Parts: sequence; C-alpha cells; structure tokens
Amino acid sequence: MSRGCLCVFAKPPRPGTVKTRLASLLGDDGAAALARAFLLDTWSTATGMPVDVVLAATDVEAPEWRLLDAAEVWPQGAGTLGDRLERVLRRALQTHSFAIAIGTDIPGLPLSRLDDAREALRTADAVIGPADDGGFYLIGVSACPHGLLDGVPWSAPDTCARTLERLGQHHLTTTVIDPWFDVDEPADLDALRRRIRDGTIHAPETARILGEAADASPSRAGV
Repeated sequence: MSRGCLCVFAKPPRPGTVKTRLASLLGDDGAAALARAFLLDTWSTATGMPVDVVLAATDVEAPEWRLLDAAEVWPQGAGTLGDRLERVLRRALQTHSFAIAIGTDIPGLPLSRLDDAREALRTADAVIGPADDGGFYLIGVSACPHGLLDGVPWSAPDTCARTLERLGQHHLTTTVIDPWFDVDEPADLDALRRRIRDGTIHAPETARILGEAADASPSRAGV
C-alpha cells in the first residue's frame, strides 16, 4: 500500500474561541492554554506515524501554527463538519491511497489506535473510531463519494451511529476500531486527569497545563 495521509483538524487556540465549555472552570485564557496543549500533544502523536501529516485549519494564516512546523496547512473551508471532512479527505485522496482525519481534543490518543486505523484500511473502504460521547474521534477512508456525510447530526449522541449508516448507504465496507474519549465537558477533564495520573495516557503538554490549572485553583487541587 502506498503512503497514506493523516489530516489533523484544528482551529487556533485563542481565548474565547476554543474549549468554551471548560472556560467556566479554567477561564478563557486557561481553556485556550489547554487547547494549545491538546494541539501540541495530538500533533506529536500524529507525526509519529509513517504517513504524511497535514494540518486542516480553520485559518491557514494563523501564527499559532508556527508551533507545529507543519509541512502542509490546508483550509477546511466552509460548511458543516461533514462538508469540511469530505473536502479535506477528498483532497488527500488525490495523492494518497487512504486518508484519516482526527481532531485535537483527544490528547494522549495511543499510537496503536492510529495503527489500527491504518491497518484496517488495507482491506476496508472506511474505518471509524467511536468516542465515548456517541461521536467519533477518527474517521478514515480509501474512497470518499460526494455527499458521504450529508445529513449526519454533529455533536449528537448518535453521531457515530448515523455516520456508520451513511457509510453503509454508500456501500463502503467499514471497520470499527476500539473507542477513545474526547474532552469537551468538565467531567471529561476529571477523567483526563485520572488517566494522566495512572499512566493510561501520555500527554506531557496537557499534564503540564493541568498541573498549572490545579495550582491556580485550590478548590480543584488533588482532583
């Protein structure tokens, strides 16, 4: 199989625009610092894969991308998340045998999950990694028909299930890999802290920021 493409979807980690559901706990600046840490940890994992890695950005000119030294930064473009995923995946497939998309709210994602997705695409048309909240943390394809994700509800409890339906309607054979979690709500942050402490995940930038946040907020210390 020829080299694949891993597309990391991100927006600049700026106060008031990222991780807004965590701002009540961390403040706008703290939420942005955490989003920046998520970005760095996710990028570090992604660039450990034997694939071409591109950043799919909401703002390709953002100075924040200098942190990453990304070889390629592609615009996500307009529309729903489904529109943007399809656009980027189709572009990647123009020059690669398969394309995988992930976001940056999955710090500590094991390389094994990405390896599983890459291996699945040797025989399947598509792969999906379910998230604990009913969405998905990863989607990959070796073919991307037009309108593939039309009608999928985003940020809904049945997002993953509806995506699987759409893949089936387009006659794509699909492999489902092991689930993972993403971080959107304060309860997710508590789970993230526990996983860092018990060594379940390795996310050094995220661990550093969470340590600073705990020190700054005595009521959360020891969580």
